[in-house]
Amino acid sequence: MKLYFASDHAGFALKHSLITEAQALGHETEDCGAHALTPGDDYPDFVTPCAEKVAGEPGSFGVVIGGSGQGEAMCANRVRGVRAAVYYGPEPHPQTDADGDTLTMLESERAHNDANILSLGARFLSEEQASDALRVFLKTSFSGEERHVRRLAKF
Repeated sequence: MKLYFASDHAGFALKHSLITEAQALGHETEDCGAHALTPGDDYPDFVTPCAEKVAGEPGSFGVVIGGSGQGEAMCANRVRGVRAAVYYGPEPHPQTDADGDTLTMLESERAHNDANILSLGARFLSEEQASDALRVFLKTSFSGEERHVRRLAKF
């Protein structure tokens, strides 16, 4: 699977760690920037091209990383075909969905919303938590259930 990565200065170190992780898992990766640690750079310069690549290549995924992950997700979600979801870390308890299945936030983002970009806040996650999040995000499939397909079509 192809994974695109992008970060600003706040997510720079974590991005490189996750690229290494993704490659070790056997995924093809592309770094959309930043390519140098430049304090004060602007995340849209890197996140937008990443999101455009994900939107243009069905079946690919993206990981965008900034200080909070919020701005990065907002930026990515402006690109048609992108569904970026923010993850801050382990939730206090998993949810039980309408079918009675127990899902974590990450599992829900993928299974119910077919999220194709994972947005991470480097200032809120440890490297281990981010690595775990990447693994869960990539192993969880979209359910394809009619109600979820119907809802996504309304985007």
